[in-house]
Amino acid sequence: MATIVPRVFSGMQPTGNLHLGNYLGAMINWIHMQDTHECIYCVVDMHAITVWQDPKELRRAILDVTAAYLACGLDPRKSIIFNQSQVAEHAELAWILGCVARIGWLNRMTQFKEKAGKDKEAASVGLYTYPVLMAADIVGYRATHVPVGEDQKQHLELARDIANKFNLDYADAIKAAGFADGVFLVPPEPYITGPATRVMSLRDGTKKMSKSDPSDLSRLNLTDDADTIARKVRKAKTDTEPLPTAAEGLKGRPEADNLTGIYAALAGESVDKVLAQYGGGQFSVFKNALADLAVAKLGPVGEETKRLQADPAYVERVLREGSERARAIAAPIMRQAREIVGFIVS
Repeated sequence: MATIVPRVFSGMQPTGNLHLGNYLGAMINWIHMQDTHECIYCVVDMHAITVWQDPKELRRAILDVTAAYLACGLDPRKSIIFNQSQVAEHAELAWILGCVARIGWLNRMTQFKEKAGKDKEAASVGLYTYPVLMAADIVGYRATHVPVGEDQKQHLELARDIANKFNLDYADAIKAAGFADGVFLVPPEPYITGPATRVMSLRDGTKKMSKSDPSDLSRLNLTDDADTIARKVRKAKTDTEPLPTAAEGLKGRPEADNLTGIYAALAGESVDKVLAQYGGGQFSVFKNALADLAVAKLGPVGEETKRLQADPAYVERVLREGSERARAIAAPIMRQAREIVGFIVS
């Protein structure tokens, strides 16, 4: 029986600048988990082309996002860092899992409905089957935990369903392959934690902070300089009431809730502790404090990202070496998957 190794897998798309939502929703967890788990962190460039990308821009974006990974604190000596398209096993396993998943399951995926909009007939097949490739990304390494934002939780649940159905459909072959417990594909667990796992727009507290928002004022990019960070925070939308003194007072106040959660996450404190310090006061005082904190936390990340972007040879080497390490894990698992489904393996 194969031993299930505690292993983390996660990734981000190389489309647009990484922003505060990526940092607080996932990256902080990624960094911490390097010291407690075997970690695999991917630049998911295959997912990026579910909508058309300019090839030259995509290559640049892959390097830029990798630079941001490294600048935030991911260490290629501790973690495997690579881009998805360099490991062909992702695509091969996605086909097998696509034959296990059911159309009804994919029809329930809310992200496809949101991204395809009213004209879903014009959306790419890749956008529709995106969650199947995501499942292959994860279970192809027998990953046990996936640190993600709340918006990806539904996709994680689908990955679990696909893994469980594969194990059920091929139960006899899996046991014959030496998996006495019947678990070949490990159903992954989402790892969602922290006071700001879903960071909202600085211009509208009811909408998620996004790379695709047309207003750059809606987000803090990890490449923003100190002046830009401070200006965006001070311009962030608020309401006319003072900050409450307890968390229950944030209900029905999306902008206050968002900014308080951001402060708490950046400071490593609870929302209640933040409100104990700033509750009852005016937003202007709190926003000045938040601006100073965001500059202190994100400013060095932006500077290091730009330094790494100026050294593409180093970033490419990290990706190349990472892909070799990733393939060393994925290839034998993929070989077993071929044998389990009945393919002839030479």
